[in-house]
Amino acid sequence: MRPYLLIGLISGIFGGLVGLGGGVAMVPLLVGMGGMSQRQAHGTSLVALVFTGIIGATIYALHHSLDIWAALFLGGGALWPARLGAKYCVALPAPKLKRSFGFFLLFISALILAKPCLSTLVQPETTLFKSLLLLGVGALTGFCSGLLGVGGGAIMIAGMVLLAGFDQHTAQGSSLLAMAPAGAVGAFTHWRLGNVVRPALSGLIPGIALGACVGGVLAHFFTEGALKFIFVVVLTWTGIRMIWPPRSPRE
Repeated sequence: MRPYLLIGLISGIFGGLVGLGGGVAMVPLLVGMGGMSQRQAHGTSLVALVFTGIIGATIYALHHSLDIWAALFLGGGALWPARLGAKYCVALPAPKLKRSFGFFLLFISALILAKPCLSTLVQPETTLFKSLLLLGVGALTGFCSGLLGVGGGAIMIAGMVLLAGFDQHTAQGSSLLAMAPAGAVGAFTHWRLGNVVRPALSGLIPGIALGACVGGVLAHFFTEGALKFIFVVVLTWTGIRMIWPPRSPRE
């Protein structure tokens, strides 16, 4: 239980801090420290990330950094694609799944770095257009959530900041709330497919609950620029590790 409690705590702090739900940190830790297969790590992390989303969003709401309507549109758009992504996960070989996860992280990092050049490309001038945009971002997020075992907050945050004009704190808080229903659908599908290591949840859930509270509070001590810097550095490092994993001494 102790390794999973520590994994949950680390993932929860990171998830609450940058609004990603913690799957970016949790999946590699479950594989490396927890000894899980890639698919087991994806399925198990999704179950735990539902709690990160709810608890983290509550902390952001207390700091007035939450847009409930945006979260509803994002979460609604993600529900069905999350199930589709979870089913497709089974069809991919493990090495390909790891590389897909890594390239996904690098792509999001590039989007955030390119924000000064991209921020004027789309300007949602009407409420209807903004709502459709959020639904589309939610649908893409849901599929990636089920496929990659992450809450999908990276796509939500990038979409809200780059395309819909949200500030970083509000985007992070809203994404945490929106990823809870999508994560739940993906988690249920993985559960039925046997990709969830149930004994690990007794340590992961308490750890991630405490960590999400700490991370959510810490986030409001950082400026928007500092949060983006942490976001990009961690995603880039993790993505590179997943694409080109370090070789063992025997290799």
